Amino acid sequence: MTKLQPVTIPDFGVPLARPAIPAATLAARCDALYAQAGTTWVFVYADREHNANILFLSGFDPRFEEAALLLGPGGQRIVITGNESESFTAISPLPNLRTLLCQSMSLMAQDRTRKPSLEAVLRDAGLTRGDTVGVVGWKYLGPEEWDDERPGFLVPHSMIVILSRVIGGSEGLSDATALLMNPRDGLRSIVDADQIAAFEWASARSSASVWNVLTRTRPGQREIEAAANLSYAGEPLSAHVMFASGDRHTRIHGLNSPGGRILSKGDGVTTAVGYWGGLSSRAGLLDDRNDTFAGIAAAYFDGLVRWYDTADIGVTGGALHDAVIAKLAEGGLTPALNPGHLVSYDEWSHSPVRPGSTDVLRSGMVFQVDVIPTPMPDGAALNCEDAVAIADVDLRADLAARHPEVWARIEARRAFLRDSLGVTLRESLLPLSNIQLALPPFWLASEMLFVND
Repeated sequence: MTKLQPVTIPDFGVPLARPAIPAATLAARCDALYAQAGTTWVFVYADREHNANILFLSGFDPRFEEAALLLGPGGQRIVITGNESESFTAISPLPNLRTLLCQSMSLMAQDRTRKPSLEAVLRDAGLTRGDTVGVVGWKYLGPEEWDDERPGFLVPHSMIVILSRVIGGSEGLSDATALLMNPRDGLRSIVDADQIAAFEWASARSSASVWNVLTRTRPGQREIEAAANLSYAGEPLSAHVMFASGDRHTRIHGLNSPGGRILSKGDGVTTAVGYWGGLSSRAGLLDDRNDTFAGIAAAYFDGLVRWYDTADIGVTGGALHDAVIAKLAEGGLTPALNPGHLVSYDEWSHSPVRPGSTDVLRSGMVFQVDVIPTPMPDGAALNCEDAVAIADVDLRADLAARHPEVWARIEARRAFLRDSLGVTLRESLLPLSNIQLALPPFWLASEMLFVND
């Protein structure tokens, strides 16, 4: 039986230094992608919003402009980018990486007098007529949304035109995006101990930020004053900072950025922030009691517990989806989106959790337990979102050996969930958040958490 009771969340610690991804790992990722693509070249597109693929492969992301990572014969690794990122590629530890300037990837009105032509730069890099190119965009289209015999590349059209011209026709182009992003065995979908440790850093820090907001928000503050309690320290973001509120006459949109609205007791409130590899979110009422809302929140908590009770290595995404859907339905709720998805440098990369999905959960997957309950009454908000990794015995041992401080936090969180919240996780589930499953429905009574009794 789920009940509210006072619970003290331990201080698990907030890590300062983000674990690095070794240069050899980045090189191995590039080599694996190139081998799987089976093409002469691989062209990985990136821009400010769509940087996760190039970041995963190289450790570099363009900050204002566009970029492309070329992988080619003989282990060639080339970043093509614009004026501002030309020197910034030095941040990449990827061995033997070359940088080529292409000023058409720069922002408008910047200098174009040195290297304006992408076609010329691609030829300089070594692309030629008769080559084949696997193109990696920022996502790929499924058969239900794209029935053309030609690939539906999600990169700028101009780049596809130029690539086709360089290699002598579009027939030599193929979409290689799924090699990185598919939810079964994509290179970004199955990660190692170092990547889990880097994502734990993000999840620990984002969850600590969200908890600071939740526990310090008070009536009379403006939204932007409440959001200042995130204590943002410059962590690289996977999603913009979110804070929204409203009274019983307002439908609350959780994607909003904080504004100037003044908070009142009884308002619905929601906040979230995502850093590279981990987003945390909480939503509830700015109140200390509301029996009707407590009942809704209890049913939601039961659905979350069902997620953690069901998820395991070998479980299909369809089975996990159905288990959560069924439990939420007992309380008259349903998730707004997929009940859980893979998380990476982008907040949502893909998800095996779909109706009828036969994709299985695998060791090395990192999930956002993102179950957004609907319907919500006007003026109410409810959410409890955090990241969790899935790891078999070998991956757990590697993580513990390589990152003992990370492992100690994971084990401490596991004990808290068991001893204080009544939720015993399988050994394969690694809680990455400092507030995993901690759901206070009333922000003015934040010590009152749901417990699985």
